[in-house]
Amino acid sequence: MGEDQFVALADRWNHNIHYDPVIVEALPDRCERVLEVGCGEGVLSRTMSEIAGRVVGLDRDAPSIESARRDAAADNIDYVVGDLLAHPFRPASFDAVVANTVIHHIGTAVALERMRDLVRPGGVVAVVGVARSRSPSDIPYDLAGTVATRVHKRSKGWWSTSAPKVWPPPESFTGTRRIAARVLPGSRFRRHVLWRYSLVWTKAVHR
Repeated sequence: MGEDQFVALADRWNHNIHYDPVIVEALPDRCERVLEVGCGEGVLSRTMSEIAGRVVGLDRDAPSIESARRDAAADNIDYVVGDLLAHPFRPASFDAVVANTVIHHIGTAVALERMRDLVRPGGVVAVVGVARSRSPSDIPYDLAGTVATRVHKRSKGWWSTSAPKVWPPPESFTGTRRIAARVLPGSRFRRHVLWRYSLVWTKAVHR
């Protein structure tokens, strides 16, 4: 890829990238193996490779994986074309399983169930997701998000990924919170301004 085509990670900004730090901060202290579901062009995978022993970036979209491989600067990332629900990962084989704005492509409940099964005891599931605004309590977030987006675009620009998109998301924020409480009991669910939520869950260690 030529210099005129390459976009430095520091110059990339959009709503998803804005919340990458939420996922990075949720990673366990000892993080030898991480799976990123729906890695797209690998922005988050490359960030996590700086602190994790090994990162597996999984995506169903082959062109996105090809782009991620071209941009890869780390030798501890494996980019894989595959489906979360079908790929033959071993259960409990990751210290963290993460996803940024992708599980609504798969189905929120089944995606969280599969992520739960792939993380080891003591490991973490960390998700940033998108959902529909359907209740009056969503209105202040939506108004604040509109203003914040304008400010960020003026100061940082906008990077548009070529990865496939699914819109609108099927669940509301309230519905997603309920699914998370059922599938991942004790998970921490938080609504964010830029039309996103975050979900962090630590798998119990049974003695």
